[in-house]
This record gives sequence, C-alpha cells and structure tokens, in this order.
Amino acid sequence: MTETTKAGASRRGRHVSRAKEPELKIIPVSDGNSNQTNNVAQNVKSETKEPEKKLRIIPLGGLEEVGRNMTVIEYGKDIIIVDMGLQFPEEDMHGIDYIIPNSRYLRDKTENIRGIIITHGHMDHIGAIPHHAKVLGNPPIYTGMMTKPIILKRQEDFKESPKLKITGVTDQDYLQLGVFGVEFFHVCHSIPDSLGIAIHTPCGLIMHTGDFKFDQNPIGDDPTDIGRIARLSENGVMVLMSDSTDAGHPGYSISESEVKDNFEEIIRKSNGKVIVGTFSSLLTRIRHMVEIAEKLGRKVAVDGFSMKANVEIARRMGYIKAKKGTFIDIKEINHYPKNKIIIMCTGAQGEDKAVLMRIANEEHRYVHLEKGDTIVFSSSVIPGNERTVQALKDGLTKKGVRVVHYQMMDVHSGGHAKREELKLMLNIVKPKYLIPIHGNHYMLRQNAETAKVLGMDDDHTLIAENGQVIEFDKKGNGRLTNEKVPANYVMVDGLGVGDIGNVVLRERQQLAQDGMFTVIAVIDSNTGKQIGNADLISRGFIYMRNNQELLKESRMEIKKIIEQKTRGGYPINWEYVRNSIRDDVGQFLFNKTQRRPMILPVIIEV
Repeated sequence: MTETTKAGASRRGRHVSRAKEPELKIIPVSDGNSNQTNNVAQNVKSETKEPEKKLRIIPLGGLEEVGRNMTVIEYGKDIIIVDMGLQFPEEDMHGIDYIIPNSRYLRDKTENIRGIIITHGHMDHIGAIPHHAKVLGNPPIYTGMMTKPIILKRQEDFKESPKLKITGVTDQDYLQLGVFGVEFFHVCHSIPDSLGIAIHTPCGLIMHTGDFKFDQNPIGDDPTDIGRIARLSENGVMVLMSDSTDAGHPGYSISESEVKDNFEEIIRKSNGKVIVGTFSSLLTRIRHMVEIAEKLGRKVAVDGFSMKANVEIARRMGYIKAKKGTFIDIKEINHYPKNKIIIMCTGAQGEDKAVLMRIANEEHRYVHLEKGDTIVFSSSVIPGNERTVQALKDGLTKKGVRVVHYQMMDVHSGGHAKREELKLMLNIVKPKYLIPIHGNHYMLRQNAETAKVLGMDDDHTLIAENGQVIEFDKKGNGRLTNEKVPANYVMVDGLGVGDIGNVVLRERQQLAQDGMFTVIAVIDSNTGKQIGNADLISRGFIYMRNNQELLKESRMEIKKIIEQKTRGGYPINWEYVRNSIRDDVGQFLFNKTQRRPMILPVIIEV
C-alpha cells in the first residue's frame, strides 16, 4: 500500500479537513478522463492469472427484509464488505432492540478483509459496525465525509469497541483494496453524501447503487450523477446490484422541492405549534424546516438524542446552515408564542420511548399539545409498524390537534427509486446481470420484473436469499449456487448479542399471548407428600380474584399429579415431576380456558 494521495474538495464545494487516516491508495479520478477509469479496470484484470478462481458475492442480510444490509465480495484471498447495518425488530420480537447480520462466515477470514465500504449513514447500513468491527479484526472503513462522523458518534456508545480506522472519501477518489479497484459515484438519497460504488474485479465490473433515487431538483444536494454512472459503465458492467425498496411503486419519486413547498403551506396556515416527526437521520427534512422557519419568522427546536446528534454533525459539516437564534433549546419553546415554534422530533414510527409518543402521552416535560397545533408525520411507515403508528395518530387526533401524514399530502419523499427510476438506472448501466438488493423477496421480484420489461432474460436476474452464494467466472458468467453460509438473525437485547435465539423468542411470544401461570408446591422430604395446597400465581393469564373456582380445580389437579408421580417412593425424580406438572397442568388449563399460558412449576422440599 502506498501513502495516501488526497483528492480535492468535494464536488459540492464544501471544504472538509481530514484527520490522520490509515494508509490506503487513493488516486484522484478525473470525470473527464474515461481512459483512466478503463485502464484501472484493465490493470485489475491483469493482476490475477488464476482462472480457477471465482468471484463470490454473498449477501449476509438485506435480501429478505428492509434493513440488515451487508454484502461480502470475495475473490481468492481478498474480501471487501459493503455496508454493515441493523434491522429494527418486528412487533412479535418482544424486548429485542435490533437485529444484526451473522458474520460467522468471516470469523476465520479476518486477515483477508481488505476494507469495509459504507454507502451512507442510515442505521440499516451502519448500525452493526460496533458489533462486528472487533470480531472481524477492525478492518479499515471507507465512507462519505458526512457518514464518517455519524459512524464515530454511534461508536461512542460502545466503550469496549476498538477505535475505528475510518477514512472519509468523495466521489473523486479511487481505492485499491487487494485485487479490487473501487470508485464512487454520487447518488441522491434522503441523507447527504450517499454513494454508489463501482467495483472493478478480475471477472468484470460490479455497480452497486446503494440507496438511491433520481431527483432532478433536490434541496441542498446534487442530483444523482448520471454522467459519471454512464462513464463508469461504458466499457460494460458485469452485474448491477440495485436498490429494490420501492420497486413495487410505479412512476418517479416526489421531488424534495415539492415536499418543501407543501411544508411551507402547512406552516404558513398553522396558528399553533408545528411538530414534525421524522427519522433522526433525515437531515434533508430538517434543513427544509430551518429554511422555512427563517422565511416565516419561526424558531426551530430539535428533540430526540439521535436527531440532536445528527443535526450537530450536519451543522459542523456545513450541510445545515442557520442564522443565529433560529435554533432554540426545547426548554425554551414556552418563552415564545406558539405560532412561532417548529419542533423536529423522533418517533414517527410509534416507538414507545421516542419523543412523539411521549408528547402524545402527555409525558413530555416541555411540549404540551393545544388545540390548533399541527402534527406532521414526515416519513413512510416501516413495514410491521402500521398498527403502532395508527394508534399514535388516533391518540393525537383525540387531543384536538391536526394530524397530517404522507397519504394525505406530499410531506415525505422516500429515498428509494421507484419503477421508472429503476428503468432509467438499468438503461444507463446496461448490465449483463441484475442482482436486486435491499428489500423483501416481493420487492426483489418486482425489481426483476422491471428488468424483464426492458428485455433482460430471467436467467440474468439473480434473486438470491440471505447467505446464498452468487458466483461469477473469469468470463463474467454468473449463477446462483446451492451453497449457503450462516445468515440467520443475530438479535441484540441490552448487552446481549446473539444470546437470544428462537426458543427464547417463542417463550416471549407465548408470554405476550397467554401469560404465565406459576405453581409452587411444598413437599415433605421424609414422606414425599405435598404439604397443604399449591400456591398459584397468574401473570397475564387470568384475573385470580374472579376465577376462584378454576384455581380450586387447578390445586386439586396439581395434588393429584404429585401423588401419582411420587407413588414409587424415594428416590424421586423431581425433574420428572416438574415436567409432569408443566405438561399436565398446561393441558388442564387449555381444556378449561382454550389458552396456553407458560407453566412454571416450583417444588420446595422441607
């Protein structure tokens, strides 16, 4: 590896100073010199002369869900990883904080990992870094200038994790990571400095879109760089790995400029506070609010730990610019007339402890709803959160406030390409193969159908499952293999990582559905007979005061079971007795109630 050669300031004209970075090879790439890019690709192909090697693309997450994005690209003894994100839990995953990819396949290959490339700063692309960086040997990380401080800020919450070796790059940079040559292209998304990736391999070029859309009139960002994508693709693209999240939606994405205009109309007509709930990383929307607030003479208060952290980073990086006095502390909102306040907060997905839920439950220390206030849900609903979001809307509406959401008015533009935009990407890149990524299977299939409409053969759309190995030979011929690597859920619950498996999750689901019934029986250690009646405790199963007859019958059933199972005298197999109580009492209660509570038998010898 040679000493770092730094490219100039970013294409958007922001001057960003870089801290000392790990050694890497970054070669400035001129947009106007396509021959340089072509030579790079040819040089990479000539480096390896082992035709028996295959290029392996292995998705460890992101192909059967929205989130948990992580892809391994492997050739011989060289590995790069694209993204390392988390997935938010589904409604039946009680107590689970989030889910991360399974990195077991990489544990004995850590010395082969040349680098991790992060496309942008959303949690479904960066959230697993603190958990995986250490166990994977703390490889170098390369990402956009705005994404770098977001990753480092999250890392502060993980004191035991190593100091990350992270380097900020721009779309003017080139990396040599083992056999892989890596270039970048700017894409428009809902967070600044989102990058697509061009990966030169000995088998051909991989184009990875990251999360993208084509917005020709974005706010505070440049459009997706169609010209650069075309130049990178002009010598042929072996495979396009393309965002599928909105593949089932026809047409084009709503422009951010239209969203901003709609927000200005809402705020101009509002006589009370305007409270906007959105994702903490949707910095584009926060920038909108600052500009509108300054135009209409309002103040902006930001609440929610992650949102405040991201806004601070964006202000420091120059992405959000505000006049002195525009931002105020949430504590100060009651010092101003209510029609002069805009509050940006987290909680638009109905999260229990998020700011918007605390406001709705009247648990917020400073924000109190009044008639005439307006609540705007400026985000689409993540699949699985529909019920909780609807309940939150209902609770807010009952308080007499106006609730606006994206299905009523264009107050949110997603960051993902819709069907016509996916067609445009395919027509620019003209790949030999398409691998749909970032979505549930239905979304991947819709992306493949879009390619089929444009004339791509079915056997050239490779729809894989998490963990399934996709292989390409030296001629660029690809196929789905039958090989699968571990890609099951790794659940994070508090300080526990991966210690909650399906058995524990099923038990939590059972407790949530039918509750718990505890049986405490005292046994005479000399005779083996039960002393008195069993003590019974119900949690989430029945209200004991109103079910005395059932409790009486249950005690009789328990006494009968103990007598039957201890009839043979000592030594008594108490594990067998406990299991019998669990099974027989469970069946007895099901026959009586058609419910299956979790039975917890406790036997005390005296």
